[in-house]
Parts: sequence; C-alpha cells; structure tokens
Amino acid sequence: MSDSFKKYFNSNKELWNKKTSVHKNSDFYDLEGFKAGKNVLKQIELTELGDVKDKKLLHLQCHFGLDTMSWARMGADVTGVDFSDKAIEVANQIKSDLGINAKFICSNIYDLKKHLDDPFDVVFTSYGVIGWLPDLNKWADVINHFLKPGGTFYMVEFHPMVWMLDDDFEKIKYSYFNEGVIEIDAEGTYADRNADIRHKEYSWNHNLSEVINALLNQGLEIEHMNEFDYSPYDCFPNTVKNEDGNYYIEGFERILPLVYSIKATRGIS
Repeated sequence: MSDSFKKYFNSNKELWNKKTSVHKNSDFYDLEGFKAGKNVLKQIELTELGDVKDKKLLHLQCHFGLDTMSWARMGADVTGVDFSDKAIEVANQIKSDLGINAKFICSNIYDLKKHLDDPFDVVFTSYGVIGWLPDLNKWADVINHFLKPGGTFYMVEFHPMVWMLDDDFEKIKYSYFNEGVIEIDAEGTYADRNADIRHKEYSWNHNLSEVINALLNQGLEIEHMNEFDYSPYDCFPNTVKNEDGNYYIEGFERILPLVYSIKATRGIS
C-alpha cells in the first residue's frame, strides 16, 4: 500500500473508531433491540441472499457486527472483518455478552489474506462500504480468494448516484466516476448528526461498471444486479418515510436510485 493510501486508511480508521463510540449507543443501531433478539438485517438481503443455515459466511467491513451476528442467529458460521479496532472490540463484547458464536478479525480488507485462511460458502458486504476502498480490483481479488468453488458473493450497497449529490441533495457536486480520492472535513455521523465528531474523511466514488467489471475480471458469474428507489435506512438528509417503511429523498421519490444489489457465484472449475 502506498504512503498516501496508508495516510487515508489511518485517518479513516480513527474516524470510524470515533463513530463506533457514538453508533453503539445510538437509536439508529438500536443495540438494546438487538440484544433483545431483533434481527437487524433488511428485507432486500434477507430475500435475495436467502437461507444461510450451516453455511460459512464472511462479512467484509462489518462495523461492530450486528448484521454479522444476525446471520449467526439464522444459523450461519460467521466471520466478520473490519479495520476499526474499536468496532471489533465492541463486536467481541456483544457476542460474549449474548453467547453468539461468531469470529471477528481486525484487518484492512486488502490485508485479510495475512490473517485468515478459511474458504467460505458466502462472502457478504453491505451498505456504505466500498466507498472507503480506493481499488476495487484488489477488493474483488479478496472476495474471489475466500470464496469456495460454487460459493456466493452478495452485496447490497448505496447507489453511486447518491454520492454525486451534495449533503443536502440539492445539486450535483461529485463525479459519477472514480476520479481519485475525495477529501471531506466530516462532522457528526449519519447515526447522530449532532455528534461531537470532526475529522478528515477520505473516500472514493465507484460507478456501477467499475464494480461489475472488478467482479467479472475475477471470473465471478453475476446472477443478478438490481436497483431500488428507496433506502431501508434513514441515513440521508431530507428523507421521507413511505407506508412501506422505507425511506426516500424528498422531491426525488421514485426517481433517484438509492440502493443496488449484486449476487455472483464463483465457478466450480
């Protein structure tokens, strides 16, 4: 990894350590609800990924592991990975408190081969993750490396059109294409916009063809790519909640794609 990328990742790690301290106590993540038995996974991934019982599942960029442990409660043998040591510390505390069978690894995704040897039936990643990665070819290589022959990769992610807009969703501010690092002076967090967090944030926009081609270049066979005009999370400004319980950007209802999903398979040969 280049020195500039190390700088970006180190800064982002500090940022996510700060976010974790806020997120674990936020209404957004509803940790108490999870402890009481709530499944925090959303209908999109539950429907599209399907039954995970008795499958080995690797969750990339898992934050503090509530999704990971929800898959575990559904019968999967789970391993969650995140580069935030604070997030992994919280995840391990929760699994210990609740007696959930899960493994968590603190690692940059690009370095994961140094820390893990197991093959998996499923590699999973979701919602607001790939924008923290500069190189999707390396990301796809990691996915392919850990998938068993015949294994499934599944991602559900915020649509790249979302990241073109300014913070108030009023005008186009950023390119749809990956034109290099985006540096922002971040304040607060999506789970608490008034949180006392001020920190440099470094991210990258990835258009759909970049994502799809990274996976295809590894030989993964794409089963589907779906787009959705809503978000299951209330994590953007100016949202309105529909009767279906999902969130839309006010003024862009049924117009702007907010989420997409990809399901792919590693070939058997």
